[in-house]
Amino acid sequence: MDVHTGDGTIAIPAGRVTLSDRRTRRSWPVDLAPYRLAAFPVTQAQFAEVTGERPSSARGGQLPVEGVSWWDAVRFCNALSRRAGLAPAYRRRDDTGDAEWDPSADGYRLPTEAEWEHACRAGTAEARYGRLDEIAWYRDNSRERIHDVGGKQPNAWGLYDMLGNVWEWSWDVYDAEVYGAYRVLRGGGWFDEHWSCRASVRRRGHPDFRIDDVGFRIARSVPR
Repeated sequence: MDVHTGDGTIAIPAGRVTLSDRRTRRSWPVDLAPYRLAAFPVTQAQFAEVTGERPSSARGGQLPVEGVSWWDAVRFCNALSRRAGLAPAYRRRDDTGDAEWDPSADGYRLPTEAEWEHACRAGTAEARYGRLDEIAWYRDNSRERIHDVGGKQPNAWGLYDMLGNVWEWSWDVYDAEVYGAYRVLRGGGWFDEHWSCRASVRRRGHPDFRIDDVGFRIARSVPR
């Protein structure tokens, strides 16, 4: 597929994905409309260009930005949208302190976890879209450090680093009844063992949580 646009996003086809949670032993199907997803995680150079900030502990323009919270990612999406003349997807609700997503907005946003997993799998049903050493930076091959984006093989839809290198924030709440506002992280990171670098693995993080193996990539809705 690999249909790029000038903003570096790729067209992802509609489909259905079945999400699962090992903790609750629950699974649920999600139907998805077409959308667009960035070929790479947001880099430090991109983040600095849009926000003027350099939060990462490792330094390098083509390294994935890390040390960013979920809120940092939301603010980046809105700032990038305004910069591109698009309608921001998010606004902060003063009554709850949470963010509200406007699905009709044409601006940049975080993928939902269903969108993330659908894109990661790229039409496959396996835990990974290739041999792990060929597609991901993880504990066994990363030399315990982060790496430039795009250094491993992409999946069939032209998406790089979907597994390994940095965990990626998604829009979704992990489990509101148990963990409140905690959001879902996907993909595994450079310091993780192989079992964390699978398409179905879910991790949670507080929206203010920042650490050196967590970043994000951007998505856009496709007008219907």
